Amino acid sequence: MAGKIEVEQVGSDEFHVRLTEGKTETQHVVTMKTSEYERISGKKVSPTELVRRAFDFLLARERKEEILRKFDLTIIGQYFAEFEEAMKRSLADRK
Repeated sequence: MAGKIEVEQVGSDEFHVRLTEGKTETQHVVTMKTSEYERISGKKVSPTELVRRAFDFLLARERKEEILRKFDLTIIGQYFAEFEEAMKRSLADRK
């Protein structure tokens, strides 16, 4: 996708995500517990950056219209078994 991913943290564990591509847009609500954020990211990036990277991951595999409108971040692993490992691997490259 050559579009835009906007992530806004609106609560301690809730994020609003807007995906824009051309003239179309989708909006999503994502929840993520602090413990899950720490486990997946190792605190190497902010929670909003982790959510943004999760959407990069999803958009490489499906169209924005196919992404659930409301979900917990950990559910991605139920659809794509490699999700958490891919996130950890991409963060391991950060020094």
